[in-house]
Amino acid sequence: MLNKQRLLTPGPTPMPEQIRLAMAADMIHHRKAFFKEVMAETRAGLGELFGASLPVLPLSASGTGAMVAAVCTLFAPGEKVLVVEGGVFGERWTEICLAHKVVPLPLKVEWGQAVSIDAVSEALDRNTDIKGVLVQHSETSTGAMHPVKDLAALLRGREPLLVVDGISAVSVMPCPMDAWGIDCLLTGSQKGLMLPPGLALIALSERAWQKAESVADESYYFNLRKEREENDKQQTHFTSPVSLILALRESLRLLRSTGLANIYRKQWGLAQMARAGVTALGLQLFAPDSYAWGLTSILLPEGMDAGRILAEAADKYGVIMAAGQGGAFKSRMVRIGHMGYVDYADLAAGLHAFVRSFQICGGYLGCRNYLEQALDAYWTALEQGVPDKYL
Repeated sequence: MLNKQRLLTPGPTPMPEQIRLAMAADMIHHRKAFFKEVMAETRAGLGELFGASLPVLPLSASGTGAMVAAVCTLFAPGEKVLVVEGGVFGERWTEICLAHKVVPLPLKVEWGQAVSIDAVSEALDRNTDIKGVLVQHSETSTGAMHPVKDLAALLRGREPLLVVDGISAVSVMPCPMDAWGIDCLLTGSQKGLMLPPGLALIALSERAWQKAESVADESYYFNLRKEREENDKQQTHFTSPVSLILALRESLRLLRSTGLANIYRKQWGLAQMARAGVTALGLQLFAPDSYAWGLTSILLPEGMDAGRILAEAADKYGVIMAAGQGGAFKSRMVRIGHMGYVDYADLAAGLHAFVRSFQICGGYLGCRNYLEQALDAYWTALEQGVPDKYL
């Protein structure tokens, strides 16, 4: 078969040719002059991407490594943090805190829903010794988006630090660190940055760095203070992931040449396209209101199995999508990724593969013009642009 495979998972995501070629370049030494030139350009690009005036530090790890680094750097054992738990990755914050003897106070949120600002405010009022609020901007396991901009406004002038997992949000949705007042923002390489897994990125605000000075080093490897010292020399603390850094430089060049505003507009359009298509099919969106722009989660009817549908889509149509994560929704959810190097034609193919596979597995869908409605939603969203409330 000469049909190309389309990777429409919430990560890893497809890689542009320029990035693949950057990774195929001859190896260079990570302590020599040329690598330092690469790092200098990469640092500038990361500052633009994060909207951060202070360094964005690369770590040889998955995004979870950056989550561990944030907890170990910013909070001492015994300190309390409020954790927004609205999915698998919110729960991961809690697990990391427990592993490092930081005390998590979980704020449970129904999966698929956004956390309420009032609920966070009430939790902070009840527990005046909370030192941080840990949250996902985009909860990858559900497709929900938490209101990080509003949380930052709530915490302005208060002691707790706002720590944001932006793993499926950075370069997908606006989250300008300095402008909004985020104290710690982190991401991973395999989502909107269009790289292979294995690289994490993390940045701290000035007051977060001040808080870090009061915390003893709890991690030998994820020591952000030493990483920052080496970053100022255009280096990393331990052996650099050279090929991933070269690919990151190329990714940042692509993002800069396209422009973040244009990327956000495209991502907003793809989100509207996916949601319009799913709604036209008469299916239920798992995150109905506040939703991520890089993936769309579909709640399947009773009796339909996500694993069977995904197997058919991969085998017959070459489209790779993802099931749910954890708990009761693993087999009842299909997650369609549409971030990074994915365009409207890829998403149209994904929707078609989902529909045909759904029908092969015994499901009934009555709508015949779902693709027309989906594409109309995409082009309309591009023309109208991103709503001001998200910027």
